Amino acid sequence: MTPLAPDPATLRGLRLFSGLDAAALAEIVRSAHTRRIEKGTTIFSQGDRAGLCHALIDGRVKIVQTGADGQQLVVRYIGAGEMFGTAAVFSGGIYPADALAMVDCVGVHWTAATMGELMERYPRIALNALDIVGRRLQEVQTRLRELSTERVERRVAHALLRLARQAGRRVGSGIEIDFPLSRQDIAEMTGTTLHTVSRILSGWEGQGIVEGGRQQVTIRQPHALVVIAEDLPKPAKPEVTPKPEK
Repeated sequence: MTPLAPDPATLRGLRLFSGLDAAALAEIVRSAHTRRIEKGTTIFSQGDRAGLCHALIDGRVKIVQTGADGQQLVVRYIGAGEMFGTAAVFSGGIYPADALAMVDCVGVHWTAATMGELMERYPRIALNALDIVGRRLQEVQTRLRELSTERVERRVAHALLRLARQAGRRVGSGIEIDFPLSRQDIAEMTGTTLHTVSRILSGWEGQGIVEGGRQQVTIRQPHALVVIAEDLPKPAKPEVTPKPEK
């Protein structure tokens, strides 16, 4: 577990503070509040006033939005080095989703007033914030297009490939998504039901494309998932030359 007081250099990996020198990072750390967060803690809730900018130093956080009908949608998984809850603070609004600690975490946060002062002193932070919000908007647009136009199987393939890019690590049998991931989580990411996700993953397991375990997913054939996600023609099976009769 990361020490409670992070080294200023830790912030260098956060896009919000990219381009700042060591003295600026040291000042930003001094103005931050650092805390350990136990697994299962709700860091902020949907509808709360957005008063804090959060960054994750260690661990994994799930952002979940709940609709009026009670249906949940996993908006994003946050890994170490990522900010969250920032867009709502910059717009002066409310948090649009819950932030839940999936494992024991170390996080830092700044009040909206403090972050405003830092932005005035270091305009680079404001420029980086615009970049972050723009990238998140592009991601939301991509997912909205997937939900609106793609078959469920393609959406599930896109979701697994996205998670592999964000949190994949190579293991002997392929690329393992490096945090607990249930089939219900995948259903909530892709706007479908647990039954449908279970049927799709069971089929892919039978074909050797993925390997499932207790809240664990390993992608054994990434290229096969890309073929499904992009609706590409399946590669032809190699022809088998019959053996000459003796």
